[in-house]
Amino acid sequence: MANHSFDLVVVGGGPGGYVAAIRAAQLGMKTALVEREHLGGICLNWGCIPTKALLRSAEIYDYMGHPEAFGLSVKDRGFDATAVVKRSRGVAAQLSGGVKHLLKKNKVTVFDGAGALAGKNTLKVTTKGGEETISAPHIILATGARARVLPGLEPDGKLVWTYKEAMVPPAMPKSVLVVGSGAIGIEFASFYRSMGAEVTVVEVLERVLPVEDAEISALAQKQFEKRGMKIRVGTKVAKLDKKADSVVATLEMPGGKTEQVEVERVISAVGIVGNTEHIGLEGTKIKVERSHVVVDEWCRTGEPGVYAIGDLVGAPWLAHKASHEGVMCVEKIAGKGHPHPLDLTKIPGCTYCTPQVASVGYTEEAAKKAGYEVKVGRFPFIGNGKAIALGEPDGLVKTVFDVKTGEFLGAHLIGAEVTELIQGFVIARQMEATEEDLMATIFPHPTLSEMMHESTLAAYGRAIHF
Repeated sequence: MANHSFDLVVVGGGPGGYVAAIRAAQLGMKTALVEREHLGGICLNWGCIPTKALLRSAEIYDYMGHPEAFGLSVKDRGFDATAVVKRSRGVAAQLSGGVKHLLKKNKVTVFDGAGALAGKNTLKVTTKGGEETISAPHIILATGARARVLPGLEPDGKLVWTYKEAMVPPAMPKSVLVVGSGAIGIEFASFYRSMGAEVTVVEVLERVLPVEDAEISALAQKQFEKRGMKIRVGTKVAKLDKKADSVVATLEMPGGKTEQVEVERVISAVGIVGNTEHIGLEGTKIKVERSHVVVDEWCRTGEPGVYAIGDLVGAPWLAHKASHEGVMCVEKIAGKGHPHPLDLTKIPGCTYCTPQVASVGYTEEAAKKAGYEVKVGRFPFIGNGKAIALGEPDGLVKTVFDVKTGEFLGAHLIGAEVTELIQGFVIARQMEATEEDLMATIFPHPTLSEMMHESTLAAYGRAIHF
């Protein structure tokens, strides 16, 4: 058994872990990273990145379906499912290799194995070659999360899929039932609908994309249904009856009504649970609540010298939140930089469905509940020249401001490329912008970003183009 000593060691090589390790190395700390499977974690290998590659294929295929709208023609429209998946996996592999290069460049020592706490300032790493011991005064747990499994919805890899199986279909199913309408569920629903499948989405809550602003959620449902999706909200899956190559789902709807839907495949997207098992939490002062490690505002656990970041510590389950926590945590440990505790109202959320949805800050409802008197601005895509030129006239930019101070409280967008537009509003939240700051900003023409300006103007009765 080999023994190693470091200033800091990170367990988990996802977007929280590898970023934390690189930042620690930049700050002059002798750093190690332990990863049992794939550098880049779920996000890079089985989540954020490969799904976007799939959705890009679906987006192009969608455009090929109505080329005449652009004065074009396409003959023999079709796709090769194997090639679509191969491209997605290739993108993931390329970026995973990039993470390996970055760690090497920053002189981070990587251990290929599973890490577990083994006493004060000690980590045991189980590798293919045996066991190694790492000692470090600072240990960051970044072990991520996995798909939640509900009774009766257990994945079997053939008929009932998690995100992993849904990402690498051997062939495109003709019909799909998606259980859960959060970002993961809706993105898969959007992908399979674009590729021609009949899609039914079941959501136990009263609206799709339930964490989004209610107005945006309602617009999203209309657009999904316009694309041919069947949406069942306030509904749960009572049972699944599996056949040879299909599943009959019994849906329990509001008022006790039931409906049976037969589909080729079921995708379970009902949330995630933290990977708290087999990492040595037993016998420590670390607390776990609802499958997630409890931390303070600096990501410190109850065990001195042990920290936790990312999906392991709970919502929002976003790669960029994990990365930010990793940097913040390391800078606090090193006593360098100017870290600030995480403000959840400054974290953007993006859903890469068709149409895209993005948001940051308070929803209109949440702002009112927090005691704000609000002004709300709205600007539709139909009033924007670039949106019309793109052939994307459906969408909305909604902004929320504090009446008393003019503080920009939040933005909620639906439509083409809003996952890129949202960053302008994220910067505005970070810099504590007011309505005057946004009104005085010059936005380039013709761009979709002009709607950000117009929505702000609209909140104060000054919109020019609508």
